[in-house]
Amino acid sequence: MAVAAVRAVATTLRRSSGFLEGSRSLSTSSASQQKFNVPPSGNDLPRPGGIASMMRLPVQNDTQGLDACFVGIPLDIGTSNRSGTRFGPRQIRTESVMLRPYNNWTGAAPYDSLQVADIGDVFLNMYDLKDAVKNIRDAYTKIVANGCKPLTLGGDHTLTYPILQAIKAKYGPVGLVHVDAHADTNDKQLGEKISHGTPFRRAVEEGLLDCQRVIQIGLRGTGYSDDDYGWSRQQDKHGPVGLVHVDAHADTHDQMGNEKVAHGTPFYRAVDEGLLDCNRVIQIGLRGTGYTDYDYDWSRSQGFRVVQAEEVWYKSLAPLMEEVRAQMGDGPVYLSFDIDALDPAYAPGTGTPEIGGLTSHQGLEIIRGCRGLNLVGGDLVEVSPAYDPSGNTALTAANLLFEMLCVLPGVQYRRG
Repeated sequence: MAVAAVRAVATTLRRSSGFLEGSRSLSTSSASQQKFNVPPSGNDLPRPGGIASMMRLPVQNDTQGLDACFVGIPLDIGTSNRSGTRFGPRQIRTESVMLRPYNNWTGAAPYDSLQVADIGDVFLNMYDLKDAVKNIRDAYTKIVANGCKPLTLGGDHTLTYPILQAIKAKYGPVGLVHVDAHADTNDKQLGEKISHGTPFRRAVEEGLLDCQRVIQIGLRGTGYSDDDYGWSRQQDKHGPVGLVHVDAHADTHDQMGNEKVAHGTPFYRAVDEGLLDCNRVIQIGLRGTGYTDYDYDWSRSQGFRVVQAEEVWYKSLAPLMEEVRAQMGDGPVYLSFDIDALDPAYAPGTGTPEIGGLTSHQGLEIIRGCRGLNLVGGDLVEVSPAYDPSGNTALTAANLLFEMLCVLPGVQYRRG
């Protein structure tokens, strides 16, 4: 292709206005003949070719006509340790060229029944975290307005807080499956209320979560006290969405660096604002060292079910997920998966790694175990490509996002 033509294509993909950046409607003659968008085969289009969208799907600038969408949030100004997650969405898309449209194990064929596209990245103020949070909330309010279910490429975990704000406005409080090494329920980090360590604290405060439908899986690592997860367990209010949160960290700090919004605060904020149904929140994979002996007590105090990584070493998580499905019931559920929930052996490319994490197999079991839940959205966060030159972390993230797509309501199964 001539240089001028390449520039012309690049120009058409850039947008100077609107709530999303870097996207426009695209179609091909083959795609236009199909009822649903289908990722191109590597036999029809070489893997290094095509637009660098998620799974090389068509790109749209809105959710018109979509059942589900992939959307990027290139955010890392809420992080407390290693930066670089702003490059996560781009690298996940790059690695996603290896994905094919059919799930050989589960029989899921999402592109047989769902209209899916990549709608680009949310435009962010990269210099002001509070403004970036507003950018995300405003964008997702539009994304979910017509029932489209967003699957988010992150980006640090701060982003879950404004997403839950938009989700709650649409669906009410939700259950939460939170898979993480960290609880992300800090009240503050370095004095700040908003960070990647506080989102679920804020979500509880704002009534975004149904705290009786929250489970945190995979929490681990050192702590600040023996009460690190206590706050989560005390949140037994009803209301907002359930949450499945997979992470190495609880992300329930109140503040980080005197800031209320950061990657360690999203779930503290979510609780503060009532965004979560705290009885339907589970945090999976929390681990690592802590500041105290009560690092997870906030989570437990909210009524969250906390499953530390050590509890599931050498075990299948299928029995646990059967319990999760019973806990979540028929209400709306959000799935939040922090890549650091996985052991660094599987996912080194992240900002706050913790040893002793979940395996990639267990990550698959968690997501596949969400089949049958009323999922209204999900995210895969904290991918920081600079710390994994192999690209394996982003490849794992891309696969997990496809698995999320495979368990959305309405997916057709060819077998199983």
